[in-house]
Amino acid sequence: MTHPLFGSEIFVETPFAKRFQAMLRSSFHKRSWHVIVADPGSGKTMSLRDLIQTTGSPAILAVTCPKNNDDEHALGDQLFTALGIKLSGHWRTRKPKLMGHLHQYGTKLIVVDDAHDLSLQHLMFLKEVTDQGRLQYNHSLGLCLVAAGRGTTIPLKEILDQPETMWLQFRRRMDKLEPFCRIAGHTSEEVREILATLETAYQELFPQLNLRQWSGIIYTWLTHSLLDPTNSGRVTMDNLMKLVTTALEWTYEAGKSDVKEETLEQSAELLMLRRDTFRIIDGVGPTVDDQDASSESPAQTGLLDTKEESQTFAPKPEQMSERKGVESQKQPATQPKCTFFGEVPIDLQQFLDSGVSLIECPDCTSTSALSPHKGILQFKPHKRRKTRSISTEPRWARRETIWAVVNE
Repeated sequence: MTHPLFGSEIFVETPFAKRFQAMLRSSFHKRSWHVIVADPGSGKTMSLRDLIQTTGSPAILAVTCPKNNDDEHALGDQLFTALGIKLSGHWRTRKPKLMGHLHQYGTKLIVVDDAHDLSLQHLMFLKEVTDQGRLQYNHSLGLCLVAAGRGTTIPLKEILDQPETMWLQFRRRMDKLEPFCRIAGHTSEEVREILATLETAYQELFPQLNLRQWSGIIYTWLTHSLLDPTNSGRVTMDNLMKLVTTALEWTYEAGKSDVKEETLEQSAELLMLRRDTFRIIDGVGPTVDDQDASSESPAQTGLLDTKEESQTFAPKPEQMSERKGVESQKQPATQPKCTFFGEVPIDLQQFLDSGVSLIECPDCTSTSALSPHKGILQFKPHKRRKTRSISTEPRWARRETIWAVVNE
């Protein structure tokens, strides 16, 4: 049976966590605004949770971006809940009181996790609340929008770079030197440090555990193009923990006192070459009873590879690069998104008087029927049309710099 230690979360104060928390502490003390980006699986959420436990809430108020709800009240309700305030009454009566509560509770920093999912309404709401704090309470709030992204991708930048006054004001409030920050993953030496910490964490089960001797090869596996598609040469904590804990769990079930290189290779293969593999569950299915670890190799039990059966356990680079090339040929190219979205600068009264609700995208000519929401016309993000539209239907369109109703 698997030991309970493998099912529990272990927070390791990794070099990434130290960098990330240092950035948040800086924003906390300076009340500055930042967009903070890191690779998926780096350990952002666990590091944030640890910082809140050590610093104390609600001095730092952390919420997760609402999913599938773009309205401002969805984010506002999360802030009320994080403060421990009961949600009662209509949103229009609760909204003006939020900044007063933040001031009363001594909140200095708001952190929004998964900020890449923030809507235009969410961002406008954050600006409105923080502006209210400055005006009515002389209370400045730091703001960190924590997003997942790879390579040179900067989430939210397209929105914040729009020329409308709203976004110019938002950008002006961001830190003058570090408005957009990327927190780097782990180097080879840092992987070795983490492995040393894990040796201590699992010493109860493996008194002779020596993971550091495999740090070089583990780093090589985890920076392969399948797990590091941007060739950053950095390792994420999620991939490292999956590889190590899987190998240690197999070692524990086999009754051994230290992990072997072959077991680590099997774990690496499962993480990379076999990540799209189906495991066939038949009969009575999985049980919690003790299983004979020596009957079959853990990496081979009931596995069906959807592409091809690998003949070796070692994840050889040439095999993986060849496989990746074949897969990329099979997968269709993702249609790019259009660069035009957000608020449409059409006079609201003229829009209503015209009786025309159809608006044409000035970039790709796709059209969408819009209706005002809180006095604003919002053109939603959309995929770029492959061909230019030819339409004679009356619609609002931008000709040079002027929006007008056209039918040609």
